[in-house]
Amino acid sequence: MKAGRQLGFFDLFCIASGAMISSGLFVLPGIAYAEIGPASFLAYLLASILVIPAMLSKAELATAMPKAGGTYFFIDRSMGPGFGTLAGLSSWFALSFKSAFALLGIGAFAVLVFPHLTIWQTKLIAAAFCILFGTLNIFSIKHAGHTQILLVLGLLALLFVYIMLGIPAVKVENLTPFLCGSPRVFIATAGLIFISYGGLTKIANVAGEVRNPARNVPASMLASFLIVSIIYGLAVFVTVGVVGQDLMKEGVPSLTPLSDAAARVLGTPGKIVMAVAALLAFVSTGNAGIMTASRSPLAMSKDKLLPAYFGKVHPTYGTPRNAIVVTTFFMLGVILFLDLKMLVKTASTLMILLFASVNIAVVLMRESRILAYQPKFRCPGYPWMQGIGVVAYGVMLFEMGAAPLMITAAFLAFGLLWYWVYGRINSNRVSALIHLVRRITAREMQYDILNSELKEILLERDDIIEDRFDVLVKNADVIDERGDVLFEELFRRIAAVLAEHTEVTEKRAYEFLLERERDSSTVLAPGLAIPHLIIPGDHHFRLLLVRCRTGVHFSSSEVPVEALFVLAGTADERNFHLKALMSIAQVVQQDRFLEKWRNASEAEGLRDFVLLSERPRQ
Repeated sequence: MKAGRQLGFFDLFCIASGAMISSGLFVLPGIAYAEIGPASFLAYLLASILVIPAMLSKAELATAMPKAGGTYFFIDRSMGPGFGTLAGLSSWFALSFKSAFALLGIGAFAVLVFPHLTIWQTKLIAAAFCILFGTLNIFSIKHAGHTQILLVLGLLALLFVYIMLGIPAVKVENLTPFLCGSPRVFIATAGLIFISYGGLTKIANVAGEVRNPARNVPASMLASFLIVSIIYGLAVFVTVGVVGQDLMKEGVPSLTPLSDAAARVLGTPGKIVMAVAALLAFVSTGNAGIMTASRSPLAMSKDKLLPAYFGKVHPTYGTPRNAIVVTTFFMLGVILFLDLKMLVKTASTLMILLFASVNIAVVLMRESRILAYQPKFRCPGYPWMQGIGVVAYGVMLFEMGAAPLMITAAFLAFGLLWYWVYGRINSNRVSALIHLVRRITAREMQYDILNSELKEILLERDDIIEDRFDVLVKNADVIDERGDVLFEELFRRIAAVLAEHTEVTEKRAYEFLLERERDSSTVLAPGLAIPHLIIPGDHHFRLLLVRCRTGVHFSSSEVPVEALFVLAGTADERNFHLKALMSIAQVVQQDRFLEKWRNASEAEGLRDFVLLSERPRQ
């Protein structure tokens, strides 16, 4: 296991679940009821459906690029550093504000237990928890993750009891009239609730610190989505069915709806228990918020879009110390001094923009055909799923209103200015968008740093340790034939290359290749041949990769050969010769081998295609 990868499935499940079950469940049901009445629990169901495209797209991107920074990293690598700067700052801004709002909820619910608390005292309580979780995240993400597990498991247990005891107390008369607003208001309310599911994708922000991200990231996202969606729907149904119109007090929606319902079912003890559950929810959201928000400036610093200060890592605990400290102080300022109502709505607008962007990022990464983009999880329904997501999120943005859109536009303008003044000078990466343009406009897609970076990420993700066959491939010569060629002429070119790097003469190599082909065909499958020969000397082995774009006709095969693996080794390397054949067999047996072979970009692309193919290392 790689150093620093300490988070497992339950850590991720609790990070996402803890980030979702907070104000979205303990505050918003009253506000939703004020808008559309008892149908509010169906608005939660619609919101959960709307989040599916972003969740699946992020799961794919996170398994292909499990790096700290999550959404920022995906958008930067797919659209370029300009869009990446906007995404990174937007993600940092939105997560920090929403987490600060959750911590303020601690003080608000503390009033239920301690009614005489003043506003400033509730703010100081929130600030104290902010400092506590900031410190905890500095000293160990593992401990922070374990704390998250305890918080969320306790919260889920309390909510389960609430639902089980509350369902028998639901009154049918409290569910009529069912829909009080228009269909447009219903959709707008679902858009407001949709933000509650934003925590589901926070997993991607810490993907660089996850054990076996290829399995744990999508599995934890899906598990959290299913469980939290069910809890949301049932808990809101119980709350509406038990309390009914009393969720509105003198025209003002209740900000403690679940506690009000628990008081009806279990009396004062129930009200206090649900207040405790709310406190657990807000605490878990604040903890997860600091953990995930701090990864955006960390990743941006590594890419030189922010000063190096944000990239400093604690020498003992391996956590992004400075990024956590700055995030914590930023949240403290929000908690103590700012009015959050419009700012939280603006942060929600930014979050919707990010959700739309990750859908676009998946399309760009796939259509660029970058060889090293190899997600372990692929979003089903591509590209329709992404198209539906972008359209749905566009509708929700339209419903957010003019004021948050104007504030968001101003924030994005600041991000672009920062990139122009600072990031543009320091960053020269090529994005998947540029790869796509090159693929469309040029005969050959250029090979650059993005593919190399993704290749390194893939090797780290799969814990691949280089073996001798990998070394053989890295040093392999490549012949890339573009036009028609006879197999005799192709053998001459192969012999010439072998003569340059071995002790065999060009004439002898050519004769041996012809003799070997006449005795027994080296065409082992349609489109594939593996010629091999024994060369003089000791302890020497060579691989030659050959691609014939139009195919070369061997006398023994009706199907033109497009891929050749030429093996040349000394007699004492017979054992490795067999191992090399086994490795090649693993490579060529993968799905759509010939299609991927055709699409690889020139020499380096062919080598990487073989290197990145799944096979057991020896």
